[in-house]
Amino acid sequence: MNRYPRNMQGYGAHPPKAAWPGGANVAVQFVLNYEEGGENCLLHGDAASEAFLSDIAGAEPWPGQRHWNMESMYEYGARAGFWRLREMFVSRGVPLTIYGVAEALARSPAQVAAMKDAGWEIASHGLKWINYRHHTPEQERADIVEAIRLHTEVVGEPPRGWYTGRSSLQTVDLVSETGLFDYISDTYDDDLPHWREHAGRRQLIIPYSLETNDMRFSAGTFTTSDDFFTYLRDTFDVLYAEGEAGSPKMFSVGLHCRLIGRPGRAAGLAKFIDYVLSHEKVWIPRRVEIAEHWAQVHPAPAIANDAPSRLDQDAFVERFGGVFEHSPWIAERAWQYELGPAHDTALGVHNALARAFRSASEQERMSVLTAHPDLAGKLAQAKRLTAESTAEQAGAGLDSLTDAERDTFTELNRSYMDTFGFPFIIAVRGLGKSDILAEFKRRIENDQPSEFATACAQVERIALLRLKDMLP
Repeated sequence: MNRYPRNMQGYGAHPPKAAWPGGANVAVQFVLNYEEGGENCLLHGDAASEAFLSDIAGAEPWPGQRHWNMESMYEYGARAGFWRLREMFVSRGVPLTIYGVAEALARSPAQVAAMKDAGWEIASHGLKWINYRHHTPEQERADIVEAIRLHTEVVGEPPRGWYTGRSSLQTVDLVSETGLFDYISDTYDDDLPHWREHAGRRQLIIPYSLETNDMRFSAGTFTTSDDFFTYLRDTFDVLYAEGEAGSPKMFSVGLHCRLIGRPGRAAGLAKFIDYVLSHEKVWIPRRVEIAEHWAQVHPAPAIANDAPSRLDQDAFVERFGGVFEHSPWIAERAWQYELGPAHDTALGVHNALARAFRSASEQERMSVLTAHPDLAGKLAQAKRLTAESTAEQAGAGLDSLTDAERDTFTELNRSYMDTFGFPFIIAVRGLGKSDILAEFKRRIENDQPSEFATACAQVERIALLRLKDMLP
């Protein structure tokens, strides 16, 4: 089976109603990453110094050496930045979720105590603040287990949320397999939480953001505190308006003690928090509260093992082989395409089937047209139509024609067939007898190429309507 694992469909054009508490138009969630003391450093058993997320332009790892300037910038986050941010949030009564690197937390007992006193959630940010892209699954799994153990020992309770950040392809799967977390945030793929399937179970995903994030100061994207404030404000305004229009979303703001904790940058954050607090219909939760809300309001759906992209060829053809009239070969060919989660809907399956139809030879497409019955023709009278065609023609009133109407259809069918070599095909749903007759008389004047193209388009439309009866 040629299957594409990435989910490009998501919620599509109709996201679920978030139903945030208090009827909030948007959920604004602040995350403070606590990494200071968990970064790459020879003192921590690493092979080189840290080079990521600092104010050193173009920083590179120093193999086998400690980097005094880099270490001191991280130390600023713990020694000064953290306490500035703690005062900012506590004085305003705004809750935080901490992404805490386990080794960093273990080296910062006063900060951990302050987090707990403030009632903040302390989620896991992994064992060490390092890049896991080259780790084997066994190595990374071992670090996950140790991160949970050390976090529980230092904080006094296990983490309920997880975010590695510098993750590997297998990170989310490995964390999901523990079965211990209310949510995982190592994705950036949506404005709402969603359930992800892995290894026969559903894991709640609460997406994070690297663009509404102070890391863009270290990248040079943001220069002043007003840059940060303006970007956050514009994001908030768009999401707040969407919520007012009936489609509430969530908004993650990512922070780092050593970056936003600097005075000139902290001013923009304080300005934004006050801006958020000036609006009434805003929910400012900890991340775990979003997880609790979503699990209650939008519980994990059952795993759909009969989703189209999961079916073997025989089952796929059995289910969809009749969508194009008497032409199961279309489903056989469509099954061989690179199908994935985006094809598990009516539109998705239709796209695959239509591709197989459009790429077929003209002779093959003609065979699909000729497989369709006449409207109100002899097959209908003899009750030899497919169940789908019978229902469609009956829905348009073609099973209850007067003798005069039947004669008219019979004559038009004969004339059309003599002219084009295939029966008149139209998606009759939503049409009445008079509408169909008018279209019949108009199209019979077409030239052969135009009418062949029109008939093929109608075949595709009929297929889509049938699929919408079968799938979401």
